[in-house]
Amino acid sequence: SREVHQGPRSSRDVAAVAAAVAAAGVGQSTMSILEYNGGAIIAMTGKNCVAIACDTRLGLQQQTVSCDFQKIFKMNDKLMLGVTGLATDVLTLQQLLKFKLNMYKLREEREMKPETFSWLLTSVLYEKRFGPYFTEPVVAGLNEKNEPFLSAMDLIGAPVMTKDFVVSGTCTANLNGMCETMYRPDMEPDDLFETISQCLLASVDRDALSGWGAMVHVITPEGTTSRRLKGRQD
Repeated sequence: SREVHQGPRSSRDVAAVAAAVAAAGVGQSTMSILEYNGGAIIAMTGKNCVAIACDTRLGLQQQTVSCDFQKIFKMNDKLMLGVTGLATDVLTLQQLLKFKLNMYKLREEREMKPETFSWLLTSVLYEKRFGPYFTEPVVAGLNEKNEPFLSAMDLIGAPVMTKDFVVSGTCTANLNGMCETMYRPDMEPDDLFETISQCLLASVDRDALSGWGAMVHVITPEGTTSRRLKGRQD
C-alpha cells in the first residue's frame, strides 16, 4: 500500500470547511433572546415587608454597554415591578403598564392592588403570545392588609405566586440556590435587606451576563427604602 501525502489545503477549502461547520452549529451555543442583554432579579418576603433587588448591567451578549440600567420600576407606593429580558421590551412593557395603571387610578379613584396588577400583567403578556414581549416580570408589593405579595411569570404570562421568594434572569439556578440557603420566614426589614443583598451579589458574581452593581428596594407600610450596592466589575 502506498501512503499519499496531501499538501496544505487551499484557502478556498478552509473557507468551505468553516462554512460547513458554522452551518452545522458545531462548537457553537445558541443564546436565548431573553439572555441577550443579561440581568438578574430577586424578590423576597419578610414580616409585613417585601424586598426586590436587581443587578444594573446592560450588555450585548458578552459586551458590557452600561452599568446603570434600570430594571425595577415603582408602580405605586406599595407596588414595584421588576423586569428582565430584552432591554427594548423591558422599557416598552413598563411604559404600557404604567399607562394602564394610571388609567385604572383615574377611572376607579383608588390604587391598584398587587394581586390585581399581577393579573393585569398576565393578561397583557398573554394577549401578545404570538409575538411576545421577551421579558420575565416579577411583581412585589404589599396588599391592603400590609401582607407581602409576590408573583412572577414567563414571557406569555403563565404566573406563579409564592410566599417566600421568586427569581428571574440569566442566573436563576444560582439565585434559587442562594435563596433556599439563606431565606428565613418573617424577617425584619433590615434582615431582609441583608439577606436579599447577599443572595444577589453572590449569584451574579458567578454569572458573566449580570452584575456590575445592584439596586435593592425594601417596601414597608411606612414607605420604600432604596439602596445601591457596589459589585464586582470584572
